[in-house]
Amino acid sequence: MPKQRNAKLPYFIRSFFMTKVPTLFYRKRLERVLESARQRDDWDEILERVNYYNKLSVPCTLPTDSTLLSDYSYKTSRRYPSVYFFDSYEYLRWFPETFRFRIQGGDTTNLFSSPTLTKSRPIGENNACSVLLKLNRIRHYLYIDDPHSFADKECRIAFAGVATNNPKRLALFEKFFGHPLFDLYDISPRVTNPAWQRGKISIADQLRYRYIMAVEGNDVATSLKWIMSSNSVAVMPRPVYETWFMEGCLVPGYHYVEVRDDYSDLLEKIDYYEHHPAEAEAIVQHAHEWWQQFRDRRRESLISLLVLDKYFRLTGQKT
Repeated sequence: MPKQRNAKLPYFIRSFFMTKVPTLFYRKRLERVLESARQRDDWDEILERVNYYNKLSVPCTLPTDSTLLSDYSYKTSRRYPSVYFFDSYEYLRWFPETFRFRIQGGDTTNLFSSPTLTKSRPIGENNACSVLLKLNRIRHYLYIDDPHSFADKECRIAFAGVATNNPKRLALFEKFFGHPLFDLYDISPRVTNPAWQRGKISIADQLRYRYIMAVEGNDVATSLKWIMSSNSVAVMPRPVYETWFMEGCLVPGYHYVEVRDDYSDLLEKIDYYEHHPAEAEAIVQHAHEWWQQFRDRRRESLISLLVLDKYFRLTGQKT
């Protein structure tokens, strides 16, 4: 059975012991590790991703109340879930304790006036001060092994998520709840419409469907990542927000099936791919190819360090 979530206990045990290793061990190795990245055959691809996550291009100054790295600890970061501290500290610890930075945890949909490390940001040209890191990865980066081929799945559409106070998701339920092609599950803790409250549906059960809706929540659609690792096709309006997964670079009709924000063409799109299954299976394959760039743990670590190295250089703290 495909896993439903990443294992949290090993993550927290590893993260706890990580904080006990003296940071001097990492700081002494930093330049050697960064140089090793520049010698890799895939350096151009690495650099392209670094510059996408960190779009800063000119020197800038951080506010004086920015966090001093020597003061950054699990206790001082309690206002955010611990995963944001652990995931950021894993790479921040490589840099001098005299450096300062700004970080915003949680589901971020706003832009910043000064360079800020964040999990998510609006897609667009004016988001340079929102510097992406791979935060809350234990929840967001779920890769599954799908036991079902696309052809063996049911020609139906699934969605499970919190609909309360989310106009995009509410529109989906209002338009298609009860339709024979759809299984929609509102898992809101507060009831929006009692008829929509059907309990929960597991990832394993959703994999029986050829098409799975990925509709943005507070920021991105968390489910998009595991859907794109499956043999089902992700269906969604064009994304507004992005994370380390670079949702803003996904190509409609190539990595996912794009539908209008009001879903007025949704049935038409599904009908098209049912009559052109080779194109649907090509989308599945392209989604798998997209995922592969995030699965090399060493390369992911190098990119994270390079994003921070650029951050500290352009904020005038590192030469």
